[in-house]
Amino acid sequence: QSWSRGMSYCLHSESHLDTGPIYVRENGKLHVVNQGAGGVQNVSPKTRPFSLFSRSFSVELCMNREDDRARRQRTDHFIFTYTKEGNLRYSAKSLFSLVLGYISDNVDHIDSLIGFPEQIAEKLFSAAEARQKFTEPVTGLRALQKFTEAYGSLVLCSLCLRNRYLVISEKLEEIKSFRELTCLDLSCCKLGDEHELLEHLTKEALSSVKRLLLKDNSLSDAGLRRMTAPVRVLKKGLENLLVLDLSCNPKITDVGIGYLLSFKKLNCLDISGTGLKDVDAVIKRLQMQIGLVHSKVPLKEFDHSNCKTEGWAEQTVLQWEQAVMEAMKPQDNLRSRAATLRFYGKTRRIEEVVKCTLVEPETKASGNLQFYKEKIPNCRLSLKKEVAGSHELKNNKKRALAEQERERTSKQKHLCLTVEDWDLLNTY
Repeated sequence: QSWSRGMSYCLHSESHLDTGPIYVRENGKLHVVNQGAGGVQNVSPKTRPFSLFSRSFSVELCMNREDDRARRQRTDHFIFTYTKEGNLRYSAKSLFSLVLGYISDNVDHIDSLIGFPEQIAEKLFSAAEARQKFTEPVTGLRALQKFTEAYGSLVLCSLCLRNRYLVISEKLEEIKSFRELTCLDLSCCKLGDEHELLEHLTKEALSSVKRLLLKDNSLSDAGLRRMTAPVRVLKKGLENLLVLDLSCNPKITDVGIGYLLSFKKLNCLDISGTGLKDVDAVIKRLQMQIGLVHSKVPLKEFDHSNCKTEGWAEQTVLQWEQAVMEAMKPQDNLRSRAATLRFYGKTRRIEEVVKCTLVEPETKASGNLQFYKEKIPNCRLSLKKEVAGSHELKNNKKRALAEQERERTSKQKHLCLTVEDWDLLNTY
């Protein structure tokens, strides 16, 4: 009580204003200090509480990002869970998880991943992908190139960009960084002959492509000539191509089909909806030179649902698409403008998403022009028969030659050839 009385005396002496009653807890009980008398009284239930702030008092809450970042880094080292009883439980993360998180936050500073274990690299890629590091403009490209240089087809083996022209235009350099792709779907993108991505198809980085879908891309004979030039001249580029879809490109004519004859390994070809003049001549030419037969029914190889994005970067491509779709969302001012134009009977000038549609007259004019390479039944047996027949012919020829030599030697035993005569015979 002496301490509480001293405190009340100091407060009374220093402050001349009436601050109201002061509460002190002592020995587990709450007491009120009477400043006027300097005594201590028990708390009365009728005591009116003292309001510290007036009604006009206001508080502005400000968030400090630096403190929030530091607090997040401190709590990031722990895993918070709840028990069955509802109690909060936390446990420290492993050293591997902490190191993996730190490297994924700074993945763009990695010099090289060549020779790094694939299992850990996949976890590192997933951690960086969860932090959306590959969606950043500059650092994302640099980080993605480190993975594609080291792991190639593991990062992405199949890429489907059907009707995704905006993704191609926004992430062209990232798409060009993918190596060892086996399937590439660029259908309905309206790329044209001069697009940079079509030029990239001729590089050695995409020599592994076996399935290429270029339906409805405004291609012409000039584009096919450029695309097949490395194969025709240097035997490089798309030399391993097995399936090619060039349908719905009406600017491709009989001349452009001639450039495709350099694809000797081609098993399936679709040129429906092209601008062919002599269809029968093209069918015969494809069958005679590269062994492709005209199919009467649609082939399942050109079902575009078979080509999907597969690999470590599957979610990365999805993040790119979502970012483009977010940027394409119409704003309020655009909506009001469109409503105004519609009210006055004017056409809307806002571009819509280009959808892939097959033009009916073009397909009816050229028909279904899908080709496949026939499989020879019982190929081994036929080869064995041919080999056996060739051996018999060779043996018969050898026997006939041996008999002729015997007759000659028997008739010409008395003739002796000189060295000059032998040299003369060897010249023929």
